[in-house]
Amino acid sequence: MHFLSILRIVGILVMCFSGTMLLPAFVALLYGDGGGKAFIQSFVISAIAGAILWWACHHHKEELRSREGFLIVVAFWVVMGSLGAIPFILFEDPDLTIASAFFESFSGLTTTGATNIIGLDKLPKAILFYRQFLQWLGGMGIIVLAVAIIPLLGIGGMSLYRAEISGPVKENKMRPRITETAKTLWFIYASLTTLCAMAYWLAGMSPFDAISHSFSTVSIGGFSTHDSSMAYFNSSAVNVITIAFLLISGCNYALHFNAFSQIGKGNILSSYFRDPEFRFFIFIQLVLIAVCFVMLLGHHRFNDDWLQNLEQSAFQSVSISTTAGYTTSSFDQWPLFLPILLLFASFIGGCAGSTGGGLKVVRVLVLYLQGKRELNRLIHPNLVYPIKLGKRVLDERVIQSIWAFFSAYLLVFVICLLGVISCGVETFDAFNAVIACLNNLGPALGSVSSNFVDIPDSAKWVLTLAMVCGRLEIFSLLVLFTPTFWKS
Repeated sequence: MHFLSILRIVGILVMCFSGTMLLPAFVALLYGDGGGKAFIQSFVISAIAGAILWWACHHHKEELRSREGFLIVVAFWVVMGSLGAIPFILFEDPDLTIASAFFESFSGLTTTGATNIIGLDKLPKAILFYRQFLQWLGGMGIIVLAVAIIPLLGIGGMSLYRAEISGPVKENKMRPRITETAKTLWFIYASLTTLCAMAYWLAGMSPFDAISHSFSTVSIGGFSTHDSSMAYFNSSAVNVITIAFLLISGCNYALHFNAFSQIGKGNILSSYFRDPEFRFFIFIQLVLIAVCFVMLLGHHRFNDDWLQNLEQSAFQSVSISTTAGYTTSSFDQWPLFLPILLLFASFIGGCAGSTGGGLKVVRVLVLYLQGKRELNRLIHPNLVYPIKLGKRVLDERVIQSIWAFFSAYLLVFVICLLGVISCGVETFDAFNAVIACLNNLGPALGSVSSNFVDIPDSAKWVLTLAMVCGRLEIFSLLVLFTPTFWKS
């Protein structure tokens, strides 16, 4: 294991990350309402830390293998989340503990959207912008950005890409070279963010709110600049735009690339509807919306206005199931069946290769197909019944890895749940908090329906670990704890 080479690479990445502190500092200068000093100090601390790591090891440029890629990703996420907490520690208002500062930082970078901060409407614009920008950086993964623009890392880019990108099949590349793949992903990501910001602005948001919410919408993060989230705007147009861009961001970005490449050639949507995961994703969304709509009408919510019931059903169904976590109403006050249904839907999350959290739609689809195959085998034991995704026959190794991932996901969930309960949190609140953090969801039910202020600091450390496990899809983290990983 070439530890010095790994430290050199992490140092370069940390120096790059330190530059992100200058944007909120500029926002503080622009609005003049405070917060700039903390970001300048954070920039200096981060830049110096990165420079020290790089300079101490800059002569070490050994050829690294795939396992070093996983170590770099995990190390950088831990370092990045830790450095991202510095501004929150330096702020006098909000006055956060160290545990709360780390929780807020990791919540942003992992696009979880769970927050310790209340009184958002009164905070300086720089702080609000920083929270949103953290989610935007974490959405596609700053590692992918690094692979795209810093070839001098001296490591096989595919190692970083496979450790960072979500989904069970990570070898598929849109371009022959991994740097071209990462650049394509970021071009699509930035383009969607720009379109989303423009749509929000045209719908009546201020330029600041439009840009800030475009960051957290396209990243499926869920942070808002207002305590009441999207309910603050009280706008059907804003709600429809949010639904549309959450659905777009919940899709596999490879499908977006294929669609863009077909512009001018016709059949732009054909690549979407040929994809079995996309069809299953849309089917899940339609079922959730229909169930919520019927239940809300049946319980006479929203004055029996069927259009408003449909709007609220669609917004909350898409927001929770894609793991964004935006709210327009107190959905925890809906008939109990609905919030419980939506919370369990967040376990499915978005598609592989999207910015959503959860298990990913393709894994759930394969598990369903595997269960269907086993039922058929009970009737016809000698039947050869391959599992297909579209026209593609899945390798048995992929199916086994999905079952292993599902088992690991449940194991981490149980361990984190027991850890949070041991910190003194009530069982129901602990259950919801772990769901919200492991699925990178944000809000849930009980005391964490809007924020995590009442959660003790000791439990926040456990929940921070759950966020990282959810963002790095568990295996990228768990592999570091296997003896085989460390053997030469």
